[in-house]
Amino acid sequence: MPILYAQRLRLRASEREDIPLFLKWVNDPEITEFLEQVTVFNRMQEETWFERVSSGPRAELPLVIEILQPDGENWLPIGNLSFMNIHPVNKSAEIGIMIGEKQYWNQGYGTEAMRRMCQYGFEDLNLHRIFLRVYEDNNRGKAAYRKVGFVHEGTMREARYHRGRYWNVDFMSIIKTDWVQNP
Repeated sequence: MPILYAQRLRLRASEREDIPLFLKWVNDPEITEFLEQVTVFNRMQEETWFERVSSGPRAELPLVIEILQPDGENWLPIGNLSFMNIHPVNKSAEIGIMIGEKQYWNQGYGTEAMRRMCQYGFEDLNLHRIFLRVYEDNNRGKAAYRKVGFVHEGTMREARYHRGRYWNVDFMSIIKTDWVQNP
């Protein structure tokens, strides 16, 4: 897979050397607040996950979101994203993202990474539909997804149990014709 460049960031294939960073991110409850993960991971579990996704379809390999450092030469990993469950007939895929370095939240990096990944999905992978699940109280995520062109298409009522109560889970999607009209 080629490195995908955007205005302020790049998306590159994840490597085994990224595992310690991923492990740090997935074990921070503030970072995983809006992810499906509910338990702590150890190194062996993270390595097992990495082996599984690395041996799967190339288009579903998690990509590392990196931003260029002020020196203009070095790249800093701040998160990751990936397509999941790409359906070859329907040409659809689920997408997920995590900005793991909290100091880079609310700076538009998630929106920019999602926009570039959707471009890759529609233009290079020939996807027709990209969708995601977002929890009802993830307003920051919903705003970013809307900026990219995702629209709300439905709600699974009380589908997530978290912090002693049930929460709604919203589905959002973007289809290729929406993308062509609003790149």
